[in-house]
Amino acid sequence: MQNEINKCIEVLKSGGIILYPTDTVWGIGCDATNEEAVKKIYELKQREDSKSMIVLVSSDAMLQKYVVDVPPLAWDIIDLATKPTTIIYPKARLIAKNAVAIDGSVGIRMVKNNFAHHLIQKFNKPIISTSANISGKSTPLTFQNIDKSITTQVLHVVNQLFDNGNHNPSSIISLNLKGEIKVLRK
Repeated sequence: MQNEINKCIEVLKSGGIILYPTDTVWGIGCDATNEEAVKKIYELKQREDSKSMIVLVSSDAMLQKYVVDVPPLAWDIIDLATKPTTIIYPKARLIAKNAVAIDGSVGIRMVKNNFAHHLIQKFNKPIISTSANISGKSTPLTFQNIDKSITTQVLHVVNQLFDNGNHNPSSIISLNLKGEIKVLRK
């Protein structure tokens, strides 16, 4: 696993894009603090840059570094969620501007999956995670369903042995500083 993580980090540090297994579906990823790298993902996915992307972090400290205020309820949701859950926080900081929504909010998921967790932890920065598909096409639930136009345009494809077998997108909830919750995807 360490060799695979090192290859990913080399690509991420150079501003490149990787294809990697997350705690949900296979994701296209880059350094979430690098605007040029994020731009490459929008181009690869043929996606409007007005749509923000999910950011993955590996720890409480990393979450607090990239969000202005973490509502207290967020900690309960992170601890008690039975499936991967992305929380949309009202105010991002230190994230590439083109990865953040127009209103300044950002969707962040704390990863507990083995490979992605270790990758983010060793990289010591958040990583973009967006499904490995062209915008508007269905999310591929297995590596075999990923279009060749994706696999051939990333700089590194992680070995399929590190796929954890969970092939469902995360739940997405919006959480404001008053503790109000809105479920966007179950």
